[in-house]
Amino acid sequence: MATARTDYVAPWWTYWLHNFPHFNFFFQTVDSTFKPEEASYQQSLIILACVGAVGLGVSLLVLAVYVVCLCCCRRDIDEDTKRPDTCCVTWVAVITGLIICSAVGVGFYGNSETNDGVYQMNYSLYNANRTLGNINNLVAGSLGNVETALKQHLERLDEIFSTRPDYLQALRFMQLMVNNVIRELTVLPDINKTNFDLAAIADQTAFIEYYRWLIYLLLLILDLVICLAMCLGMAKHSQYLLIMIIGFVILSLILSWASLGVDTATAVGISDFCVSPDKFIVNHTKDFLSADVAHYYLFCSPNLPNPFQQSLTTCQRSLTTMQIQIQGLLQFSVRVFPTAERDLLGIQRLLNSTEFSLHKLTALLDCRGLHKDYLDTLMGVCYDGVEGLLYLSLFSLLAACALSAMLCVIFRVWTLMGSREKEYDDIDEEDPFNPQARRISYNPRRSNTHSFCSYTTSLGSQASLHPPPQSTSSVVSPPEYMNQSMLFGGTPRYENVPLIGRGSPPPSLRDPFKAP
Repeated sequence: MATARTDYVAPWWTYWLHNFPHFNFFFQTVDSTFKPEEASYQQSLIILACVGAVGLGVSLLVLAVYVVCLCCCRRDIDEDTKRPDTCCVTWVAVITGLIICSAVGVGFYGNSETNDGVYQMNYSLYNANRTLGNINNLVAGSLGNVETALKQHLERLDEIFSTRPDYLQALRFMQLMVNNVIRELTVLPDINKTNFDLAAIADQTAFIEYYRWLIYLLLLILDLVICLAMCLGMAKHSQYLLIMIIGFVILSLILSWASLGVDTATAVGISDFCVSPDKFIVNHTKDFLSADVAHYYLFCSPNLPNPFQQSLTTCQRSLTTMQIQIQGLLQFSVRVFPTAERDLLGIQRLLNSTEFSLHKLTALLDCRGLHKDYLDTLMGVCYDGVEGLLYLSLFSLLAACALSAMLCVIFRVWTLMGSREKEYDDIDEEDPFNPQARRISYNPRRSNTHSFCSYTTSLGSQASLHPPPQSTSSVVSPPEYMNQSMLFGGTPRYENVPLIGRGSPPPSLRDPFKAP
Protein backbone atom coordinates (compact mmCIF):
# COMPACT_ATOMS: atom_id res chain seq x y z
CA MET A 1 0.00 0.00 0.00
CA ALA A 2 1.82 3.08 -1.21
CA THR A 3 1.02 6.58 -0.06
CA ALA A 4 2.76 9.75 -1.17
CA ARG A 5 4.73 11.43 1.58
CA THR A 6 3.82 15.12 1.75
CA ASP A 7 4.88 16.13 5.26
CA TYR A 8 8.48 14.85 5.24
CA VAL A 9 11.02 15.40 2.51
CA ALA A 10 14.57 14.21 2.98
CA PRO A 11 17.14 17.05 2.62
CA TRP A 12 19.35 17.18 -0.42
CA TRP A 13 22.52 16.36 1.48
CA THR A 14 21.08 12.99 2.52
CA TYR A 15 20.58 12.06 -1.14
CA TRP A 16 24.12 13.25 -1.90
CA LEU A 17 25.55 11.09 0.88
CA HIS A 18 23.23 8.20 -0.04
CA ASN A 19 24.76 8.16 -3.54
CA PHE A 20 28.26 7.61 -2.17
CA PRO A 21 29.70 4.33 -3.50
CA HIS A 22 29.27 1.39 -1.14
CA PHE A 23 31.89 -1.38 -1.40
CA ASN A 24 32.55 -4.43 0.72
CA PHE A 25 35.98 -5.75 1.66
CA PHE A 26 36.34 -7.33 -1.77
CA PHE A 27 35.55 -4.00 -3.46
CA GLN A 28 32.25 -5.26 -4.79
CA THR A 29 29.36 -2.84 -5.09
CA VAL A 30 26.82 -3.09 -2.25
CA ASP A 31 23.22 -1.90 -2.24
CA SER A 32 22.96 1.44 -0.44
CA THR A 33 19.65 0.53 1.22
CA PHE A 34 19.87 0.89 4.99
CA LYS A 35 20.37 -2.67 6.26
CA PRO A 36 22.53 -2.49 9.40
CA GLU A 37 22.06 -6.19 10.20
CA GLU A 38 23.74 -7.35 6.95
CA ALA A 39 27.48 -7.96 6.97
CA SER A 40 28.03 -6.50 3.48
CA TYR A 41 26.41 -3.21 4.45
CA GLN A 42 28.51 -3.04 7.62
CA GLN A 43 31.63 -3.63 5.54
CA SER A 44 30.70 -0.74 3.25
CA LEU A 45 30.50 1.63 6.22
CA ILE A 46 33.84 0.36 7.53
CA ILE A 47 35.40 1.06 4.13
CA LEU A 48 34.08 4.63 4.31
CA ALA A 49 35.50 5.00 7.82
CA CYS A 50 38.92 3.96 6.48
CA VAL A 51 39.02 7.19 4.47
CA GLY A 52 40.39 8.84 7.61
CA ALA A 53 43.15 6.25 7.86
CA VAL A 54 44.08 6.85 4.22
CA GLY A 55 44.21 10.60 4.81
CA LEU A 56 46.40 10.12 7.87
CA GLY A 57 48.78 7.92 5.88
CA VAL A 58 49.04 10.49 3.09
CA SER A 59 49.69 13.29 5.59
CA LEU A 60 52.44 11.36 7.35
CA LEU A 61 54.00 10.45 4.00
CA VAL A 62 54.02 14.09 2.88
CA LEU A 63 55.53 15.14 6.20
CA ALA A 64 58.22 12.49 5.94
CA VAL A 65 59.14 13.60 2.42
CA TYR A 66 59.23 17.23 3.55
CA VAL A 67 61.50 16.44 6.50
CA VAL A 68 63.86 14.45 4.29
CA CYS A 69 64.03 17.26 1.73
CA LEU A 70 64.54 19.78 4.52
CA CYS A 71 67.47 17.83 5.92
CA CYS A 72 69.10 16.83 2.65
CA CYS A 73 68.50 19.93 0.52
CA ARG A 74 69.14 22.52 3.21
CA ARG A 75 71.02 25.59 1.99
CA ASP A 76 73.83 27.02 4.05
CA ILE A 77 73.19 30.48 5.41
CA ASP A 78 75.41 33.22 4.05
CA GLU A 79 78.03 34.31 6.54
CA ASP A 80 77.23 38.00 6.02
CA THR A 81 73.53 37.46 6.77
CA LYS A 82 72.79 38.16 10.40
CA ARG A 83 69.17 36.90 10.32
CA PRO A 84 67.68 34.46 7.79
CA ASP A 85 64.66 35.51 5.81
CA THR A 86 61.64 34.20 7.81
CA CYS A 87 58.92 36.15 6.01
CA CYS A 88 57.58 33.12 4.16
CA VAL A 89 57.56 30.98 7.30
CA THR A 90 55.78 33.69 9.26
CA TRP A 91 53.05 34.12 6.66
CA VAL A 92 52.51 30.36 6.39
CA ALA A 93 52.22 30.15 10.18
CA VAL A 94 49.72 33.02 10.23
CA ILE A 95 47.59 31.50 7.45
CA THR A 96 47.71 28.09 9.14
CA GLY A 97 46.57 29.61 12.42
CA LEU A 98 43.70 31.42 10.73
CA ILE A 99 42.58 28.22 9.00
CA ILE A 100 42.64 26.31 12.30
CA CYS A 101 40.68 29.06 14.06
CA SER A 102 38.11 29.04 11.25
CA ALA A 103 37.92 25.26 11.39
CA VAL A 104 37.38 25.42 15.16
CA GLY A 105 34.48 27.82 14.62
CA VAL A 106 32.95 25.43 12.09
CA GLY A 107 33.51 22.57 14.52
CA PHE A 108 31.74 24.35 17.37
CA TYR A 109 28.74 25.00 15.13
CA GLY A 110 28.66 21.42 13.86
CA ASN A 111 28.99 20.00 17.36
CA SER A 112 26.11 22.15 18.56
CA GLU A 113 23.91 21.22 15.58
CA THR A 114 24.56 17.51 16.05
CA ASN A 115 23.81 17.75 19.76
CA ASP A 116 20.57 19.62 19.06
CA GLY A 117 19.49 17.00 16.53
CA VAL A 118 20.21 14.12 18.88
CA TYR A 119 18.44 15.91 21.74
CA GLN A 120 15.36 16.45 19.57
CA MET A 121 15.41 12.79 18.52
CA ASN A 122 15.72 11.57 22.12
CA TYR A 123 12.96 13.91 23.28
CA SER A 124 10.64 12.59 20.58
CA LEU A 125 11.53 8.98 21.34
CA TYR A 126 10.86 9.45 25.05
CA ASN A 127 7.59 11.20 24.25
CA ALA A 128 6.50 8.38 21.93
CA ASN A 129 7.64 5.85 24.53
CA ARG A 130 5.49 7.60 27.13
CA THR A 131 2.49 7.56 24.78
CA LEU A 132 2.89 3.87 24.05
CA GLY A 133 3.29 3.19 27.75
CA ASN A 134 0.06 5.03 28.52
CA ILE A 135 -1.73 3.05 25.81
CA ASN A 136 -0.40 -0.17 27.24
CA ASN A 137 -1.50 0.79 30.77
CA LEU A 138 -4.99 1.79 29.63
CA VAL A 139 -5.50 -1.43 27.70
CA ALA A 140 -4.20 -3.55 30.57
CA GLY A 141 -6.30 -1.63 33.11
CA SER A 142 -9.46 -1.92 31.05
CA LEU A 143 -8.93 -5.64 30.50
CA GLY A 144 -8.34 -6.14 34.21
CA ASN A 145 -11.53 -4.29 35.13
CA VAL A 146 -13.65 -6.23 32.65
CA GLU A 147 -12.15 -9.68 33.10
CA THR A 148 -11.85 -9.72 36.87
CA ALA A 149 -13.94 -7.21 38.77
CA LEU A 150 -16.90 -7.03 36.38
CA LYS A 151 -17.19 -10.81 36.09
CA GLN A 152 -17.15 -11.18 39.87
CA HIS A 153 -20.08 -8.78 40.23
CA LEU A 154 -22.00 -10.62 37.51
CA GLU A 155 -21.44 -13.97 39.18
CA ARG A 156 -22.85 -12.70 42.50
CA LEU A 157 -25.83 -11.12 40.74
CA ASP A 158 -26.44 -14.41 39.01
CA GLU A 159 -26.86 -16.07 42.41
CA ILE A 160 -29.06 -13.24 43.70
CA PHE A 161 -31.35 -13.23 40.64
CA SER A 162 -31.56 -17.02 40.42
CA THR A 163 -35.31 -16.94 40.99
CA ARG A 164 -35.99 -14.30 38.32
CA PRO A 165 -35.49 -15.54 34.76
CA ASP A 166 -36.00 -12.07 33.27
CA TYR A 167 -33.19 -10.60 35.36
CA LEU A 168 -30.99 -13.58 34.52
CA GLN A 169 -31.61 -12.93 30.83
CA ALA A 170 -30.38 -9.35 31.32
CA LEU A 171 -27.29 -10.69 33.04
CA ARG A 172 -26.62 -13.12 30.16
CA PHE A 173 -26.84 -10.23 27.71
CA MET A 174 -24.40 -8.19 29.80
CA GLN A 175 -22.03 -11.16 29.89
CA LEU A 176 -22.12 -11.20 26.09
CA MET A 177 -21.23 -7.49 26.03
CA VAL A 178 -18.34 -8.13 28.41
CA ASN A 179 -16.97 -10.82 26.09
CA ASN A 180 -17.19 -8.38 23.18
CA VAL A 181 -15.20 -5.77 25.08
CA ILE A 182 -12.55 -8.32 26.04
CA ARG A 183 -12.26 -9.56 22.47
CA GLU A 184 -11.92 -6.08 20.99
CA LEU A 185 -9.36 -4.97 23.59
CA THR A 186 -7.34 -8.07 22.88
CA VAL A 187 -7.24 -7.17 19.18
CA LEU A 188 -5.20 -4.05 19.99
CA PRO A 189 -1.49 -4.63 19.27
CA ASP A 190 0.89 -5.72 21.97
CA ILE A 191 3.20 -2.76 22.33
CA ASN A 192 5.36 -3.99 25.18
CA LYS A 193 8.19 -4.86 22.79
CA THR A 194 7.94 -1.50 21.04
CA ASN A 195 7.97 0.31 24.37
CA PHE A 196 11.17 -1.49 25.40
CA ASP A 197 12.94 -0.89 22.10
CA LEU A 198 12.23 2.84 22.05
CA ALA A 199 13.45 3.34 25.60
CA ALA A 200 16.61 1.33 24.95
CA ILE A 201 17.41 3.25 21.76
CA ALA A 202 16.89 6.61 23.47
CA ASP A 203 19.06 5.70 26.48
CA GLN A 204 21.88 4.28 24.36
CA THR A 205 21.83 7.26 22.03
CA ALA A 206 21.94 9.74 24.91
CA PHE A 207 24.90 7.89 26.44
CA ILE A 208 26.88 7.88 23.19
CA GLU A 209 26.02 11.48 22.38
CA TYR A 210 27.29 12.77 25.72
CA TYR A 211 30.76 11.33 25.23
CA ARG A 212 30.81 12.28 21.54
CA TRP A 213 30.03 15.89 22.41
CA LEU A 214 32.65 15.93 25.18
CA ILE A 215 35.39 14.42 22.99
CA TYR A 216 34.77 16.95 20.22
CA LEU A 217 34.76 19.80 22.72
CA LEU A 218 38.16 18.71 24.06
CA LEU A 219 39.50 18.33 20.51
CA LEU A 220 38.37 21.85 19.61
CA ILE A 221 39.97 23.28 22.75
CA LEU A 222 43.17 21.34 21.98
CA ASP A 223 43.39 22.92 18.52
CA LEU A 224 43.00 26.40 20.01
CA VAL A 225 45.70 25.69 22.62
CA ILE A 226 48.00 24.45 19.84
CA CYS A 227 47.57 27.72 17.94
CA LEU A 228 48.36 29.79 21.02
CA ALA A 229 51.33 27.62 21.94
CA MET A 230 52.62 27.86 18.36
CA CYS A 231 52.58 31.65 18.50
CA LEU A 232 54.32 31.59 21.87
CA GLY A 233 56.95 29.13 20.71
CA MET A 234 57.82 31.19 17.62
CA ALA A 235 57.97 34.38 19.68
CA LYS A 236 60.16 32.91 22.44
CA HIS A 237 62.31 30.77 20.09
CA SER A 238 61.95 27.91 22.59
CA GLN A 239 62.90 24.50 21.26
CA TYR A 240 61.45 22.70 24.28
CA LEU A 241 58.10 24.36 23.67
CA LEU A 242 58.25 23.40 20.00
CA ILE A 243 58.92 19.77 20.93
CA MET A 244 55.83 19.78 23.14
CA ILE A 245 53.80 21.42 20.36
CA ILE A 246 54.93 18.75 17.87
CA GLY A 247 53.60 16.02 20.18
CA PHE A 248 50.21 17.69 20.59
CA VAL A 249 49.96 18.48 16.87
CA ILE A 250 50.58 14.83 15.96
CA LEU A 251 47.95 13.75 18.50
CA SER A 252 45.42 16.24 17.16
CA LEU A 253 46.26 15.24 13.59
CA ILE A 254 45.50 11.59 14.33
CA LEU A 255 42.26 12.48 16.11
CA SER A 256 41.19 14.77 13.27
CA TRP A 257 41.63 12.13 10.59
CA ALA A 258 39.94 9.50 12.79
CA SER A 259 36.97 11.79 13.43
CA LEU A 260 36.70 12.49 9.71
CA GLY A 261 36.38 8.78 8.96
CA VAL A 262 33.86 8.14 11.74
CA ASP A 263 31.77 11.20 10.83
CA THR A 264 31.72 10.25 7.14
CA ALA A 265 30.61 6.67 7.82
CA THR A 266 27.99 7.82 10.34
CA ALA A 267 26.61 10.50 8.04
CA VAL A 268 26.34 8.09 5.11
CA GLY A 269 24.63 5.44 7.25
CA ILE A 270 22.10 7.92 8.67
CA SER A 271 21.47 9.31 5.18
CA ASP A 272 20.71 5.82 3.90
CA PHE A 273 18.06 5.60 6.59
CA CYS A 274 16.69 9.11 6.02
CA VAL A 275 16.14 8.58 2.31
CA SER A 276 13.59 5.81 2.99
CA PRO A 277 12.77 5.58 6.72
CA ASP A 278 9.24 4.19 6.27
CA LYS A 279 10.39 1.08 4.47
CA PHE A 280 12.93 0.25 7.16
CA ILE A 281 10.41 0.68 9.99
CA VAL A 282 7.72 -1.40 8.28
CA ASN A 283 10.18 -4.25 7.65
CA HIS A 284 11.41 -4.26 11.25
CA THR A 285 7.97 -4.06 12.92
CA LYS A 286 6.15 -6.67 10.86
CA ASP A 287 6.64 -9.32 13.56
CA PHE A 288 4.37 -7.55 16.07
CA LEU A 289 2.69 -4.81 14.00
CA SER A 290 0.62 -5.21 10.87
CA ALA A 291 1.41 -3.23 7.74
CA ASP A 292 -1.82 -1.20 7.81
CA VAL A 293 -1.16 -0.09 11.41
CA ALA A 294 2.44 0.88 10.55
CA HIS A 295 1.34 2.88 7.51
CA TYR A 296 -1.41 4.57 9.52
CA TYR A 297 1.09 6.01 12.01
CA LEU A 298 3.92 6.61 9.55
CA PHE A 299 1.83 8.60 7.05
CA CYS A 300 -1.23 9.68 9.08
CA SER A 301 -3.11 10.52 5.92
CA PRO A 302 -6.82 11.42 5.99
CA ASN A 303 -7.32 8.80 3.29
CA LEU A 304 -6.07 6.04 5.58
CA PRO A 305 -8.69 4.61 7.95
CA ASN A 306 -7.95 4.11 11.62
CA PRO A 307 -7.33 0.35 12.02
CA PHE A 308 -8.56 0.52 15.63
CA GLN A 309 -11.72 2.46 14.93
CA GLN A 310 -13.97 -0.59 14.58
CA SER A 311 -12.68 -2.17 17.80
CA LEU A 312 -13.03 1.08 19.72
CA THR A 313 -16.56 1.61 18.38
CA THR A 314 -17.57 -1.92 19.36
CA CYS A 315 -16.22 -1.42 22.87
CA GLN A 316 -18.01 1.90 23.22
CA ARG A 317 -21.34 0.45 22.09
CA SER A 318 -20.98 -2.54 24.39
CA LEU A 319 -20.26 -0.30 27.37
CA THR A 320 -23.23 1.92 26.53
CA THR A 321 -25.52 -1.13 26.27
CA MET A 322 -24.35 -2.39 29.65
CA GLN A 323 -24.95 1.04 31.16
CA ILE A 324 -28.57 0.89 29.96
CA GLN A 325 -29.05 -2.60 31.40
CA ILE A 326 -27.62 -1.57 34.76
CA GLN A 327 -29.89 1.47 34.91
CA GLY A 328 -32.92 -0.76 34.36
CA LEU A 329 -31.88 -3.27 36.98
CA LEU A 330 -31.25 -0.49 39.50
CA GLN A 331 -34.69 0.88 38.82
CA PHE A 332 -36.72 -2.34 39.08
CA SER A 333 -34.71 -5.02 40.91
CA VAL A 334 -33.47 -3.17 43.97
CA ARG A 335 -36.93 -3.04 45.49
CA VAL A 336 -37.21 -6.83 45.22
CA PHE A 337 -33.55 -7.71 45.87
CA PRO A 338 -31.99 -5.02 48.10
CA THR A 339 -28.72 -7.01 48.37
CA ALA A 340 -28.16 -6.60 44.64
CA GLU A 341 -27.75 -2.83 44.90
CA ARG A 342 -24.11 -3.03 46.00
CA ASP A 343 -23.06 -5.18 43.05
CA LEU A 344 -25.10 -3.12 40.60
CA LEU A 345 -23.46 0.12 41.79
CA GLY A 346 -20.04 -1.55 41.62
CA ILE A 347 -20.68 -2.57 38.02
CA GLN A 348 -21.80 0.97 37.21
CA ARG A 349 -18.59 2.44 38.64
CA LEU A 350 -16.49 -0.04 36.67
CA LEU A 351 -18.34 0.79 33.46
CA ASN A 352 -17.83 4.51 34.03
CA SER A 353 -14.09 4.13 34.65
CA THR A 354 -13.72 1.78 31.69
CA GLU A 355 -15.58 4.17 29.44
CA PHE A 356 -13.38 7.05 30.59
CA SER A 357 -10.27 4.95 29.88
CA LEU A 358 -11.68 4.08 26.49
CA HIS A 359 -12.04 7.78 25.61
CA LYS A 360 -8.43 8.40 26.62
CA LEU A 361 -7.35 5.33 24.66
CA THR A 362 -9.16 6.61 21.57
CA ALA A 363 -7.28 9.91 21.79
CA LEU A 364 -3.91 8.22 22.30
CA LEU A 365 -4.45 5.77 19.45
CA ASP A 366 -5.06 8.61 17.04
CA CYS A 367 -2.19 8.90 14.57
CA ARG A 368 -1.52 12.61 15.05
CA GLY A 369 0.35 12.32 18.35
CA LEU A 370 2.71 9.49 17.43
CA HIS A 371 3.12 10.80 13.89
CA LYS A 372 4.28 14.16 15.23
CA ASP A 373 6.88 12.41 17.39
CA TYR A 374 7.95 10.43 14.34
CA LEU A 375 8.39 13.57 12.25
CA ASP A 376 10.29 15.34 15.03
CA THR A 377 12.63 12.37 15.24
CA LEU A 378 13.28 12.48 11.49
CA MET A 379 13.82 16.23 11.56
CA GLY A 380 16.29 15.95 14.41
CA VAL A 381 18.28 13.12 12.84
CA CYS A 382 18.11 13.87 9.12
CA TYR A 383 18.29 17.64 9.24
CA ASP A 384 20.17 18.87 12.31
CA GLY A 385 22.03 15.63 12.97
CA VAL A 386 23.39 14.97 9.48
CA GLU A 387 24.04 18.67 8.87
CA GLY A 388 26.07 18.84 12.07
CA LEU A 389 28.05 15.77 11.02
CA LEU A 390 28.86 17.42 7.70
CA TYR A 391 30.16 20.51 9.49
CA LEU A 392 32.20 18.31 11.82
CA SER A 393 33.63 16.49 8.80
CA LEU A 394 34.59 19.83 7.27
CA PHE A 395 36.23 20.83 10.55
CA SER A 396 38.20 17.60 10.68
CA LEU A 397 39.38 17.98 7.09
CA LEU A 398 40.45 21.62 7.50
CA ALA A 399 42.09 20.96 10.85
CA ALA A 400 43.99 17.92 9.52
CA CYS A 401 45.35 19.84 6.51
CA ALA A 402 46.21 22.90 8.61
CA LEU A 403 47.92 20.80 11.28
CA SER A 404 50.00 19.08 8.59
CA ALA A 405 51.09 22.49 7.31
CA MET A 406 51.80 23.57 10.89
CA LEU A 407 54.14 20.62 11.34
CA CYS A 408 56.02 21.71 8.23
CA VAL A 409 56.28 25.24 9.66
CA ILE A 410 57.54 23.92 12.99
CA PHE A 411 60.23 21.85 11.29
CA ARG A 412 61.32 24.89 9.27
CA VAL A 413 61.38 27.08 12.37
CA TRP A 414 63.46 24.43 14.09
CA THR A 415 66.09 24.52 11.33
CA LEU A 416 66.16 28.33 11.40
CA MET A 417 66.67 28.33 15.16
CA GLY A 418 69.49 25.80 14.75
CA SER A 419 71.11 27.98 12.07
CA ARG A 420 70.87 31.04 14.30
CA GLU A 421 72.52 29.23 17.20
CA LYS A 422 75.27 28.01 14.90
CA GLU A 423 75.80 31.60 13.73
CA TYR A 424 76.11 32.78 17.31
CA ASP A 425 78.59 29.99 18.06
CA ASP A 426 80.81 31.16 15.17
CA ILE A 427 81.20 34.67 16.67
CA ASP A 428 84.63 35.27 18.28
CA GLU A 429 84.15 36.20 21.94
CA GLU A 430 87.60 37.87 21.97
CA ASP A 431 86.42 40.40 19.40
CA PRO A 432 86.40 43.80 21.21
CA PHE A 433 83.71 45.05 18.83
CA ASN A 434 81.29 42.25 19.83
CA PRO A 435 78.81 43.70 22.39
CA GLN A 436 78.10 40.29 23.85
CA ALA A 437 81.79 39.52 24.23
CA ARG A 438 82.37 42.94 25.85
CA ARG A 439 79.63 42.28 28.41
CA ILE A 440 81.11 38.88 29.17
CA SER A 441 84.66 40.28 29.42
CA TYR A 442 83.77 42.93 31.96
CA ASN A 443 81.25 40.98 34.00
CA PRO A 444 82.43 41.42 37.63
CA ARG A 445 81.08 37.98 38.60
CA ARG A 446 83.43 36.13 36.27
CA SER A 447 86.65 34.89 37.81
CA ASN A 448 88.84 35.91 34.86
CA THR A 449 87.69 39.57 34.92
CA HIS A 450 89.80 42.01 36.92
CA SER A 451 87.64 44.83 38.17
CA PHE A 452 88.49 47.61 40.52
CA CYS A 453 87.22 45.62 43.50
CA SER A 454 89.33 42.58 42.63
CA TYR A 455 92.49 44.66 42.48
CA THR A 456 91.84 46.40 45.76
CA THR A 457 90.92 43.16 47.52
CA SER A 458 94.00 41.26 46.42
CA LEU A 459 96.59 43.97 46.85
CA GLY A 460 94.95 46.19 49.48
CA SER A 461 96.53 49.38 48.12
CA GLN A 462 96.07 51.85 45.37
CA ALA A 463 99.32 50.84 43.81
CA SER A 464 97.49 48.01 42.12
CA LEU A 465 95.65 50.52 40.02
CA HIS A 466 98.82 51.30 38.09
CA PRO A 467 99.35 49.30 34.92
CA PRO A 468 102.10 46.68 34.74
CA PRO A 469 105.50 47.75 33.43
CA GLN A 470 105.98 48.07 29.73
CA SER A 471 107.30 45.02 27.96
CA THR A 472 109.90 45.04 25.26
CA SER A 473 107.37 43.86 22.76
CA SER A 474 106.77 45.83 19.66
CA VAL A 475 103.05 46.04 20.47
CA VAL A 476 102.13 49.49 21.70
CA SER A 477 99.88 49.36 24.78
CA PRO A 478 96.97 51.77 25.14
CA PRO A 479 97.42 54.94 27.17
CA GLU A 480 97.37 54.67 30.97
CA TYR A 481 94.24 56.77 31.41
CA MET A 482 92.26 54.45 29.06
CA ASN A 483 93.23 51.39 31.12
CA GLN A 484 92.17 53.14 34.33
CA SER A 485 88.87 54.33 32.90
CA MET A 486 87.94 50.97 31.37
CA LEU A 487 88.07 49.42 34.84
CA PHE A 488 84.95 51.33 35.83
CA GLY A 489 82.76 51.20 32.78
CA GLY A 490 84.36 49.37 29.93
CA THR A 491 84.75 52.55 27.81
CA PRO A 492 87.33 55.36 27.93
CA ARG A 493 86.29 58.07 30.38
CA TYR A 494 88.28 61.24 29.77
CA GLU A 495 86.85 62.88 32.90
CA ASN A 496 89.18 60.68 34.95
CA VAL A 497 92.31 62.12 33.32
CA PRO A 498 93.10 64.54 36.24
CA LEU A 499 93.33 61.58 38.64
CA ILE A 500 96.15 59.88 36.81
CA GLY A 501 99.44 60.04 38.66
CA ARG A 502 98.01 61.80 41.77
CA GLY A 503 97.51 58.63 43.80
CA SER A 504 94.02 59.67 44.82
CA PRO A 505 91.04 57.27 44.79
CA PRO A 506 88.39 57.49 42.15
CA PRO A 507 85.45 59.86 42.71
CA SER A 508 83.20 57.06 44.00
CA LEU A 509 85.63 56.38 46.95
CA ARG A 510 86.61 59.91 47.91
CA ASP A 511 85.16 61.71 50.88
CA PRO A 512 82.48 63.99 49.44
CA PHE A 513 83.06 66.54 52.23
CA LYS A 514 86.84 66.79 51.77
CA ALA A 515 88.32 68.96 49.06
CA PRO A 516 90.53 67.14 46.60
